[in-house]
Amino acid sequence: MYVTLSARGEGAGQALMTKALSFAREREDIEQMYLSVVTTNHSAKRLYRSAGFESYAVEEKALKWTDTYADEEKMVLFLS
Repeated sequence: MYVTLSARGEGAGQALMTKALSFAREREDIEQMYLSVVTTNHSAKRLYRSAGFESYAVEEKALKWTDTYADEEKMVLFLS
C-alpha cells in the first residue's frame, strides 16, 4: 500500500491497514500476512508494528533506483 505525501498524517495508512486486516481476519483460510518495507521508512514501520507485525529478516539491496540501493525489512503478522 502507498499513501501519497499530501495524505500522510491524516490517518489514511491506518485506515488502509485496518481494512486489510479486518478482511484477512474474516477469512478462515488466511493464517498470516507478510509485508516488506524499506528500512528507512520509519513511519510505515511504526504503523506496521502498531498493527502487530514483527520483523523477521532484512534483505540487503532489495531495491535499486539508478545507482542507489535500499534495504527492505520483512515483517509478518500471525492471525491465528
